[in-house]
Amino acid sequence: MRILSWNVNGLRACEKKGFSQWLTDCGADIVALQEVRALPEQLPTRLQAPEGWHVNWAPAERKGYSGVALFSRAAPDRIVTSLDEERFDLEGRLQIASFGRLVIANGYFPNGNGRDRDNSRIPYKLDFYRALEARLSALRRSGRRVLVMGDFNTAHKAIDLARPKSNVKTSGFRPEERAELDRWIEAGWVDTFRAFETGEGHYSWWSQRFGVRERNVGWRIDYVLASKAAMRFVREGTIHPQVQGSDHCPVGVLVDPAICC
Repeated sequence: MRILSWNVNGLRACEKKGFSQWLTDCGADIVALQEVRALPEQLPTRLQAPEGWHVNWAPAERKGYSGVALFSRAAPDRIVTSLDEERFDLEGRLQIASFGRLVIANGYFPNGNGRDRDNSRIPYKLDFYRALEARLSALRRSGRRVLVMGDFNTAHKAIDLARPKSNVKTSGFRPEERAELDRWIEAGWVDTFRAFETGEGHYSWWSQRFGVRERNVGWRIDYVLASKAAMRFVREGTIHPQVQGSDHCPVGVLVDPAICC
């Protein structure tokens, strides 16, 4: 059972670059999207209701901004899009979907940059992290097998970006953001990709400046984290840098289908 996550940087733009064909060919059972930046009715029918998929949308209140979507071969038993805080919910950043005992949390974590790239949104970003982790930890304690995935907008370790020394003051690699990911790991969440691959040079986002992706000057800021109960069923953690269509590439896991049972 393959589960993929992808920040598409605008689904309408990504569709023009082949998203529908990728969805058909990717071999996934569940696909979580972030930064959809469109209302469902603004999308072509082939995306609103693709054959063989159930689709759930959580758009932002502000048009052309944020938004997440979940494509799944089987319909979720339940899906929640709220953290019960308006400041988070109106930005369309979350879906928590249940498939039997499996819980998929699809999150588009905030960027810490304000309008003037002044790091002014870092407190909001960290509040979102903490509110979501508290919600998911409650599910984890109830015995559910939880996978939380998406664009976390933070590179955890120096190995997770090409140029760590020049980015220590940049949102996405500041100490307080990395410490929040440390807190998740210490609480028992497992970085599925690093469970299988400890080497360097693996990234999921690249600047759109000319030649940056070709030279692999990137950041790994997209993750699938697993609760310990879920990790027992994870067989592979993957990054798919060959997939074009966005400034991010898909990431994912291969899991035993028994994770749902």
